[in-house]
Amino acid sequence: MSALTPVITIDGPTASGKGTVAHRVASALGWGVLDSGALYRLTALSVLQHKINPEDLQAVARAGQQLEVSFHPKGVTLFGAEVADLIRQEHVGNLASRLAPNPALRQALLERQRAFRVAPGLVADGRDMGTIVFKDAELKIFLVADAQARAERRCKQLIEKGISANLDDLVADMRERDARDIERAVAPLIAATDAHVVDSSQLTIEQTVQNVLDLWSRVLPTPPAKV
Repeated sequence: MSALTPVITIDGPTASGKGTVAHRVASALGWGVLDSGALYRLTALSVLQHKINPEDLQAVARAGQQLEVSFHPKGVTLFGAEVADLIRQEHVGNLASRLAPNPALRQALLERQRAFRVAPGLVADGRDMGTIVFKDAELKIFLVADAQARAERRCKQLIEKGISANLDDLVADMRERDARDIERAVAPLIAATDAHVVDSSQLTIEQTVQNVLDLWSRVLPTPPAKV
């Protein structure tokens, strides 16, 4: 175990369930949680709201630096306004995926992400938590699911929120975003060499959470034998 506050990272493609799993694992352990993707979505929303040119790399990085964000149990605020639903809209997510390769933005958000590492522990989800942000994490998870399964989950979520959704379009969107995230030159979506790959395609959220908790139990130091 590291002398630093322990971290579990959960990386994976969009809609793999990593956010939900991270929150439930953190709740089970009594730890904090970092939704790193939310920071990129919040930046994308700020870019849209302030009509910033997404191709202006430095302006986008400044938008990331200047975010006034507050995470709370029921959502997240940006400049004092509740935006939890807004940042989950597909067009915001797509823009966030386009902005993510920006090196200046990634550097601007790096220390902000690392600042979430406080006692008693942190569960961090994203795309480069285990490979870049928390390389020394005690447990690294790479959560995957096939595009069809992820699209069906996203479609169900959208419909439950009263938002119309087309499954075929969502499948195509998942595959396009996967390719963009995997092929980008900066912090591509890949499993850390010491990560445990968990395929949630046929698992419930509860089963996936238990899988992660079981893996964590193996990382815990063995208590000294009683004499």
